[in-house]
Amino acid sequence: MKRLIPLAALAVLTIAACTTESDGPLVVYSGRGEELVQPLIDEFEAETGIEVEVRYGDSPELAATLLAEGDTTDADVFYAQDPASLGSVAEMLTQLDQSVLDSVDPKFADRDGRWVGTSGRVRTFIYNTDTQIELPQTIDDATDPRWAGEVGVAPTNGSFLAFVSAMILERGEDATLQWLEALADNDPQEFPKNSPIVAAADAGEVDGGLVNHYYLLRLRAEGEGNSAENWFIPAGDVGSLVMPAGVGIIDGSEQSEEALEFVTYLLSDAAQQYFADETFEFPLVGDVSPPEGLPRIDEINAPDIDLSELADVLDDATRLVAEAGLV
Repeated sequence: MKRLIPLAALAVLTIAACTTESDGPLVVYSGRGEELVQPLIDEFEAETGIEVEVRYGDSPELAATLLAEGDTTDADVFYAQDPASLGSVAEMLTQLDQSVLDSVDPKFADRDGRWVGTSGRVRTFIYNTDTQIELPQTIDDATDPRWAGEVGVAPTNGSFLAFVSAMILERGEDATLQWLEALADNDPQEFPKNSPIVAAADAGEVDGGLVNHYYLLRLRAEGEGNSAENWFIPAGDVGSLVMPAGVGIIDGSEQSEEALEFVTYLLSDAAQQYFADETFEFPLVGDVSPPEGLPRIDEINAPDIDLSELADVLDDATRLVAEAGLV
């Protein structure tokens, strides 16, 4: 992979390079996959001279580990795939400097300032380009009988559960359960995760599916995906939910300055360009362009939801998906 451009310091956060001795490496618990972010972390080490030890795992599992470890944790930073995981450990995170929080739209940061979004993923309706079915204008249209047996879903996947959690915040439990029951009654095709839904839409095995936007771009990077397209549902409901990955600093970290430098790096132009070019995610900071062919993040008609509350309803989302018969 080509080397990233040098780190551009944020004007409001000029942080001196780490030159003092520390007790050990900066420990990052990362719910983001190694194949996705390790090259970026390697570049951070090269730019700053700060040694980083990364412990990879699923974001919810790492959050549970942090809660179990409590004050004894070795972690300095929690870099998570989703706001719900960050929210579940919010009491363990220190409040970030306001200048860090101000670098992103407030809707992509914790309302109490304990985590900040680093890149965005948008819920989308993937569809086969040969389909003759009218594309959904709202998320409710995805349960129309015209789509019976033709919609791929991954009901146990974290991104689907986060989407359901957001629907609970937007509509309430009763309306969310009704939507899930309508989806179940429409005989959707079930998959374990997003990527096979996109592959199935590309192959014409399903006409549509509920996924995140970047899976199609990854498939195209492998030379496939030419018979599928992302459809950004225009209604402004949870069908076009923007879900940021995010990062927070563990309260009491003995390497808080290095941790802050790591957070700042993730918000730099270099890192934001990496997310656009290498992981096909939406940049959240500055004038960095989105992946080719995608609208800018502020052009997505996303719902107005307090992402800080997702952790509070994640268990309810899991319960409702089961009650609706999707698992």
